[in-house]
Amino acid sequence: TLADRERVLGPDHPSTLLSRSNLANAYESAGDPGRAIPLHEATLADCERVLGPDHPDTLLSRNNLAYAYESAGDPGRAIPLFEATLADHERVLGPDHPSTLTSQNNLANAYESAGDPGRAIPLFEATLADRERVLGPDHPNTLTSRNNLAGAYGSAGDLGRAIPLFEATLYGSAGDLGRAIPLFEATLADHERVLGPDHPTTKVVRRNLDTARDS
Repeated sequence: TLADRERVLGPDHPSTLLSRSNLANAYESAGDPGRAIPLHEATLADCERVLGPDHPDTLLSRNNLAYAYESAGDPGRAIPLFEATLADHERVLGPDHPSTLTSQNNLANAYESAGDPGRAIPLFEATLADRERVLGPDHPNTLTSRNNLAGAYGSAGDLGRAIPLFEATLYGSAGDLGRAIPLFEATLADHERVLGPDHPTTKVVRRNLDTARDS
């Protein structure tokens, strides 16, 4: 597809740039960062040159490259690019645009992956509040934010704040028990391993799992 579009439409056509980005994403999904990252870098340079630095496709390309760096275990390059991408989204699209909120969430994930809960948790909290306000409490992206924040609390050892959020995610995603139940099963296994099967917090998680299974 990419070769055909380059031949028919030319290397700088927006559809050609999209195909190039899709190929880079495919390399990344296949676990081949050695081919994905150079293609993402080239695609971003082409988007900036052809479409301009503030075009939505350029912003998406910048985010894709940052994510590729993160997936390759290179937070030193990923985080500054995620930060720049968020600033660009806020400036171009506004702070409440869904793409801006996604960029905000991506940066929080990058902070967490880099082992920096001090920056990750406040940004996850802000993203959840923004998504609840802009998208509503039951929007799939809001549920994702709630789960991400709960996971960040859990990773930081703050189960007292993590568990109520996992509960809220479960009840907020009623009808999506296919995702909720595995989450509670994994959470229960972690609690049994770390705290023991009879710990009060473990019992709360077990009760939540039983409730989900009975729903």
